[in-house]
Amino acid sequence: MQTTYDSVDDLAAALRRTASAHDRHEKDLGHPDPDWPDWYARHMVDERAGHEQHR
Repeated sequence: MQTTYDSVDDLAAALRRTASAHDRHEKDLGHPDPDWPDWYARHMVDERAGHEQHR
């Protein structure tokens, strides 16, 4: 699925939201997530598509 952002600011805001959500995800896991790039990518695509966020 192709995902686009309207501007650098829009992408930066999405990265900040994703970082915050991933922090909660790692706290739930109880350890660092070595697959964080995959998690970030899925989260950002899902968010852009309007799907409910996973943790």
